[in-house]
Amino acid sequence: MILSQINFCQERGNRIKLKVEHLKQRYEGMPIIDNISFHLNKNEFVTLIGPSGCGKSTIFNIIAGTVPLDEGKVFIDGKDYTGEPGHVSYMYQKDLLLPWKKVIDNTALPLIIKGEKLKEAREKVIPYLKLFGLEGFEYKYPFQLSGGMRQRAALLRTYMFSRDIVLLDEPFGGLDAITRSRMQAWLLQVIEKINTSVLFITHDIEEAVFLSDRIYVLSSRPAKIKEEVAISLPKPREREMVTSSKFNKIKKQVLSNLS
Repeated sequence: MILSQINFCQERGNRIKLKVEHLKQRYEGMPIIDNISFHLNKNEFVTLIGPSGCGKSTIFNIIAGTVPLDEGKVFIDGKDYTGEPGHVSYMYQKDLLLPWKKVIDNTALPLIIKGEKLKEAREKVIPYLKLFGLEGFEYKYPFQLSGGMRQRAALLRTYMFSRDIVLLDEPFGGLDAITRSRMQAWLLQVIEKINTSVLFITHDIEEAVFLSDRIYVLSSRPAKIKEEVAISLPKPREREMVTSSKFNKIKKQVLSNLS
């Protein structure tokens, strides 16, 4: 069931970090997004899942303020930031690391863009290298890293841009199954420590259920929210739970709304 009215101050005992209201978007006259509203609480992990081409990435671009919006509003901490870039972090599936820069400088790049000197930016990044599994690799170039390590570096760079709200658009989609599974477990551990709010896109139902506190299931284009699914699984989460009956019951619920 979709929540139709949301109190900015309290929602299930949490403060709302991000709220989008009645998003509508067209492309060359074709409707892409049809009256979508949802929210993200502080320190919550929320996933958008839906068919390919339904507009999930467009929603992210609207939230990030990188594309104009036909109708609707984007609120962060209760303030209207519709169409204004620079208030959330956004990580794409491809790591987009600069090949000529070492890991420490790739991850410090958001701080340098904001005007900080290289030395100061590096000093701010260094305390996070161990947490993100990059200690000992700070002076390596991207080509010297594995796919999983590159994604860790990309995530740290994303986090250094804005620590409150992080948008992750299928960050593990290009990894092999074993690495992807390990990165999912690692991501939950890191998020628990850095206290950030995450909005996530995936096509993988199991990934969505394993990672999320809540899932919004989107329809095919033009995208609408078909269902909001609360994930009542205990934390911390271990990989073994993906074989449990409760886990698979939730998977079936999400799958039934995607068909």
